[in-house]
Amino acid sequence: MTLPLHFSDEVANARAHGQPIVALESTIITHGMPWPQNVDTAREVEDVIRENGAIPATIAVLDGTLHIGLSDAELETLGQAQDVAKLSRADLAACIATGGTGATTVAATMIAAHLAGIEVFATGGIGGVHRGAEDSFDISADLQELAKTPVTVVAAGAKAILDIPKTLEVLETLGVPVIAFGQDDFPAFWSRSSGLAAPLSMDDPAQIARAMATRAAMGLDGGHLVANPIPVADEIPAEVINPVIEAALAAARAEGIAAKAVTPFLLDRVFHATEGASLVANIALVKNNARLAARIACAVGG
Repeated sequence: MTLPLHFSDEVANARAHGQPIVALESTIITHGMPWPQNVDTAREVEDVIRENGAIPATIAVLDGTLHIGLSDAELETLGQAQDVAKLSRADLAACIATGGTGATTVAATMIAAHLAGIEVFATGGIGGVHRGAEDSFDISADLQELAKTPVTVVAAGAKAILDIPKTLEVLETLGVPVIAFGQDDFPAFWSRSSGLAAPLSMDDPAQIARAMATRAAMGLDGGHLVANPIPVADEIPAEVINPVIEAALAAARAEGIAAKAVTPFLLDRVFHATEGASLVANIALVKNNARLAARIACAVGG
């Protein structure tokens, strides 16, 4: 069968002229923040990529078609849509087959980016091992995807609501290169440091591009996780955010929140507890990741 794959005009033009392209997920639009702030932020992130020499490709499934890049009208429509499915590896194909509409998580965006020949993807933070996973077995499909799919993911580390030590252990077991950019510590999303050393550290996008090329030449599966710390001016220090996270986790346990509902529930509780400061920091780190991803994508093509 022919996969229903649609390239936006901007992305199609970039492919035709060999311009660097950076993939973007869409769950931040549908599940990350309210309209119209979600659409405004998506446009700003796309502009950051353009300003740094690459072309943005926001990825989503619209009426059964996998879109690589969205027009402004499509972005607006997605931003106001209700009951949009949250797609990962397990349900991406089913959504396409049934003519559904869905927003892509890190794992699904990696799959779509690889299908489209895009090597670099910017997001906020990856999913990982949830706290209490020894009982719930709640581990994000993002980790397995990083081990399988050759796409470099630029993120501000793993989401701080997760069990970061266990997340790093699983990434090591899966053979995923984890590269902190510009520092030795592994960042923790809203905070620049998780208190844990990153397995690898690089200071230059060109070094990361060479690592990507070398891994491909060696025939090794999977991609890279580039852990890009939130800018100093925008971070929420760990000593401030950690008690808020612990309170949100306790509320989730008390209310029996589980599976895909956990992350949006926790992020919402943290948002209200910080009076919106967590969302401001989230937007800043996504833009920062988009900037670095564009630089890496340009180095890949250089």
